[in-house]
Amino acid sequence: MRRILILFIFFLWYGFTFGQANKIIYDRIFEENIQSVRLFPMRGDLEAQMNSPVIQLGGNIPLVLYFDDLAYDPDMYSVKIIHCNMDWTPSDLKEPEYLDAYNEFNVTSYDYSIDTRIPYIHYRFTIPQVKKSGNYAVMVYRGRDQNQPIITRRFMVFQNMVNLAARVVPPSQTEMRRQVQQINVNVNYKGRELFDPINNLRVVIRQNQRWDNIKVLKKPTMLREDTKMLEYNLFDGRNAFFAGNEFRFVDLRFMRARGVNIRNVRVEEDAVFAEGLLDKLRPAGVYSQYLDLNGQYAIMNMERQNYELESEYMIMTFSLDADGINDTPYLVGALSEWGFSPDAKMTLNKKRNAYETTLLLKQGWYDYQFAYKGQEGWDMLPIEGSYFETENEYEVLVYYRDMGSRYDELISYFNLNPNKRRL
Repeated sequence: MRRILILFIFFLWYGFTFGQANKIIYDRIFEENIQSVRLFPMRGDLEAQMNSPVIQLGGNIPLVLYFDDLAYDPDMYSVKIIHCNMDWTPSDLKEPEYLDAYNEFNVTSYDYSIDTRIPYIHYRFTIPQVKKSGNYAVMVYRGRDQNQPIITRRFMVFQNMVNLAARVVPPSQTEMRRQVQQINVNVNYKGRELFDPINNLRVVIRQNQRWDNIKVLKKPTMLREDTKMLEYNLFDGRNAFFAGNEFRFVDLRFMRARGVNIRNVRVEEDAVFAEGLLDKLRPAGVYSQYLDLNGQYAIMNMERQNYELESEYMIMTFSLDADGINDTPYLVGALSEWGFSPDAKMTLNKKRNAYETTLLLKQGWYDYQFAYKGQEGWDMLPIEGSYFETENEYEVLVYYRDMGSRYDELISYFNLNPNKRRL
C-alpha cells in the first residue's frame, strides 16, 4: 500500500512538472494595474519602442523592458529568463547553460509619475545577456513567488550563421492576387554545416510582430546541394498572408486639444476622458495609403518633455458603427495584446447603434483594427478589407535543431519592410 501511494505521488508530481514544462508561453499581462508594457532594443530613439524584441547574440544593443504600475508606492518585482523551443514551450536547457548569473533578478530601476491625475510608477529592466541563441521569455512576478506572474514577454536572440534572403512577391494563387502578399525565402547554408536540413530546419514568418497567424515552412521547394541553397517558393499559399489594410489610429499626444481621429477630450480633476471618431466598415473601399505603425503604439507627449513620467493615462473609448456588423467585433493591435486583453471585446450601445469598448491608455499614438473571432484566429477581412498594396512588416526566422541537441537554435533573422513608412 505504501509503495502504491509513493508511485501515485510520483506520477502526480511528474505529470504536473511535465505539464508545466510543455506549457506554451504567451505575451500576457495578468493584472489590470500593470500598463504600457513594452520590450524593445535599447537604441535611444523614439522609434525603438516600436521595434521587434530581437537582438543578436553577443551584440552591443540590449533589450529593455518598460512597464507602469498604477500605484502610489513601489512594489518589489523579480524577473526570470526562460529559454524556449521554437514553439515557445520551455526548452530542456538548464539555466547555467544560457545564463551566467543566478536566474532571479530584482527590478530596482523605477521613477514616480510627475503631476499626473492617475499616479503610477514607471519601471525599467535591462535584459541580461544570454549565451545561447533561440527563443526566450521574460517573466515578471511580485516578490519571490514565481507561480504568480504579472507579465510574460517573448523575445528572440539570433546568430547570423546562414545567409537569408526574402522578398514580397505577387501570390502564386492568382485568384487572390489583389488581397494577398507572398513571402519567398532563400536560405544559403555555406557558412554552417547542417545535418539533414530538410527535416531539421524550420523557417518561420510573422507579420507585423504577431504570433497568432505565423507561417511555418517545413519543407523547401528546392534543395541545391551544390550551392547549399534551400528555396521556399511555395505554390499552395502556405507562405502567403492576407495583406490587410493600413491600420486605423488615434492621436493621444495632446490632453488639452483634440488629436487626429479624436472626437472629444474631457479633462477632469482626477481623470482624463477621450472619445474617438465613429469608425465604419471598409472592406470594399478604395485603398488609401497613409502612415501607420503596423499595429504598434508609441508613448509620446506633445505638451510635456518627459514622455514616460509626465504623460497622463486617458480613459479612451473606441466606437464602431454597428451597420453591417454580423458578429461581436474585437479591437486588435498591440494596445489590446492583439485581441487577448479583456477590454478587446466590444459591446453594443443600442442608443448610438455602435459597438464600443474603453481602454486605459497612456498618452501616445495607437494603431488598431477591428476583427471577428474565428476558429483559426482573428478575421479582419469582413471589416477592414485586404489590399496587396498595403505596407506590412515581415520577419523571417530560421530555426535549426542539430543532431542530439536539446534546443532550437535561431541561426538567422531577416526583417523585411520594403516600403517602410512610419511617423
